[in-house]
Amino acid sequence: MSQTVDRALSILPLLAEGPADLGQVADRLGVHKSTALRLLRTLHEHGLVYRQSDQRYRLGARLFALAQEAVENLDIRELAHPHLVRLNEQCGHTVHLAVYEENEVLYIDKVESRYPVRMYSRIGKPVAITVAAVAKLCLADLPEPERRALAEKLDYPMYTSRSTPNAPAFLKELAKVREQGWATDLGGHEESINCVAAPIRGADGRVVAAMSVSAPNVVVTADELLTLLPLVRRTADEISGEYSGRTTGKESV
Repeated sequence: MSQTVDRALSILPLLAEGPADLGQVADRLGVHKSTALRLLRTLHEHGLVYRQSDQRYRLGARLFALAQEAVENLDIRELAHPHLVRLNEQCGHTVHLAVYEENEVLYIDKVESRYPVRMYSRIGKPVAITVAAVAKLCLADLPEPERRALAEKLDYPMYTSRSTPNAPAFLKELAKVREQGWATDLGGHEESINCVAAPIRGADGRVVAAMSVSAPNVVVTADELLTLLPLVRRTADEISGEYSGRTTGKESV
């Protein structure tokens, strides 16, 4: 039975490459045409494949509906939380998770630092959108016209001398973040707080959330915090893989 299921599932990535006829499916699976036909018929009955008028098979609409439903029901906070906790255990600093919603970037999860100096950020609270590293990642992923329109209507409070002063500077920073794939806030919101962040991406490559590690200067310097960037990016990539279903490695069940 497991071999039958394995063969049936192997048909789906084949058809993802484009429509294929019975012979092509049988050849790819290494089975007789009658076996391939039986598998295709079962998948067709469940709406996972569709037989075209030219007798070739393609992926069925039901498969796309299931994929969309699965994505809509994914809870990025629940999925990411164990990774955030593990990162916090490794580095000891405050870890945040944030998402972009209705022209705001909001913290949706936080794991506190093990050091006595704590940050005042709160879950559900909007971030300082023009300076926060997680905000830069979320906004840098927007289509260029939307990114530019949003930048033009934002206010640019000078929290510190390192804050982003205006829309042109912000757009320049977003372009840099978009190119390099990570972001920082080095004293832009609070002089004494530094932050490094990385994006979490969905199956389509778009940013669905951003995560960061933050620490005050009294605990680590900005340069010391930047050495954690590879670890932060690796954690974000692990969450992205799990969220998008790209995670390799098989678990026993």
